[in-house]
Amino acid sequence: MVEMASVMGRLGTESAFEVLARANKLSAEGKDIINLGIGQPDFKTPDHIVEAAAKALRDGHHGYTPANGIVECREAVAADIAARRGVAIDPNQIIIVPGGKVTMFFAILMFGEPGTEIIYPNPGFPIYESVINFTGAKPVPMALHEVNNFSFSADEVLDLITPATRLLIINSPANPTGGYVPREELDKLVAGLEQYPHVTVMSDEIYDRMLYDGREHVSMLEYESLRDRLILLNGWSKTYAMTGWRMGYGVWPKNLIEPATRLSINCHSCVNAAAQFAGIAALTGPQDAVDEMVDAFDERRRVIMRELNQIPGFSCVEPSGAFYAFPNISETGFSARELQDRLLNDAGVALIAGTSFGIQGEGYVRFSYANSTKNILTAIERINASLWVQGR
Repeated sequence: MVEMASVMGRLGTESAFEVLARANKLSAEGKDIINLGIGQPDFKTPDHIVEAAAKALRDGHHGYTPANGIVECREAVAADIAARRGVAIDPNQIIIVPGGKVTMFFAILMFGEPGTEIIYPNPGFPIYESVINFTGAKPVPMALHEVNNFSFSADEVLDLITPATRLLIINSPANPTGGYVPREELDKLVAGLEQYPHVTVMSDEIYDRMLYDGREHVSMLEYESLRDRLILLNGWSKTYAMTGWRMGYGVWPKNLIEPATRLSINCHSCVNAAAQFAGIAALTGPQDAVDEMVDAFDERRRVIMRELNQIPGFSCVEPSGAFYAFPNISETGFSARELQDRLLNDAGVALIAGTSFGIQGEGYVRFSYANSTKNILTAIERINASLWVQGR
């Protein structure tokens, strides 16, 4: 019998893909499924971006690329950061990777080992906790509370830091809650971190262009005092509807560029050339499609929040960003997983149990409103029918 290394037993998964597989199986069997579970835009990649990739292939860009990304792509990222955040970044500090997960995986691998601690948001993106466990480090949850609209308290975060803390992960706007951390809380966090120079910060800002009601994204790059121990995670997947292209980037402190590049060489060698030329076109080309997509998400956000709050047993705080709603379902009498399974099997609505995002997610489920308003309204009708018309 084949025996794997025991460390594989510590590696988790991302439940959204499991639910997607179950939803696809039911759909293949003839059941009508509305998928409000998967976290990807329901828009196509803009045409000029697709054409840039096609042109790169026609022009013969078929070979390996540098492990840290082609220089033109890194320069385009640096120019975009300068234009949007007012921060000058050396393109040599940027590493292009196949998707956002790679930067978080590398960061956690660098700092996680038995005897160390890593602080992460809970509820939060499940891969944080999964990879922390994989390294043998102790995962220390940063609890995000509904009463604070799922923002964190800087004082509570700072209280979690110990001499064993090596990495602090933050995510704003956030998956799965749609939460957003305001500038005043970030100011307090950065000021407090001056007492803990041994702690590196990874800021996951993949949803930075998706904020509503006039909120403005505050990038951790804006805090100069933190830049020598800040890893920024971002990419193209959400903003440009490019989830399947697998295009992300990390901005790394100068002392971590070499080990991050070594990890790239050992892991994936490089990112394919055509995707990088598409990434350049995305950043340097027209942004109309992004604005239109975010406007559409905003309209759906208002619809889903209104409708969820009318379902008996549901209550939903206003999502500030991303494209997720995270309603409290504790008054329904179902656990998060029970409700997820019931609504998929009985109502044909796919959503994700809050516990898929950590222990703090019990009593909640995640809805993605990256779907049409028509489908959202139909899904709500089905949920009501499943829970309250047919009865439990």
